[in-house]
Amino acid sequence: MHVYCTDLDGKTHELQATDEWTVMEIIREGGIPILAQCGGSCACATCHVYVDPSWKSKLPEPSEEEVGMLDGAFEVTQDSRLACQITFNKDLDGLKISLAPGSV
Repeated sequence: MHVYCTDLDGKTHELQATDEWTVMEIIREGGIPILAQCGGSCACATCHVYVDPSWKSKLPEPSEEEVGMLDGAFEVTQDSRLACQITFNKDLDGLKISLAPGSV
């Protein structure tokens, strides 16, 4: 299983994904720099990513807490999510995301 992560330089990395890990953990384990200062507790927005529009409908809706944290992120769009709040499963194999400004 894989997640495709595009860094701020525009390079796409194919990352090995593990079931039940958060996308933030998959990014870190894949060696891609990401701040994620709170360690995944949804207390900051430094793991802000953009989800490819073709994948948005396959993700659960963000919680109110996540939406509140995104209010403090840079360059938020309708595709913005916090990587720590997306739990990977087999249905997300091939998920495409891009790091957002302020996450590195």
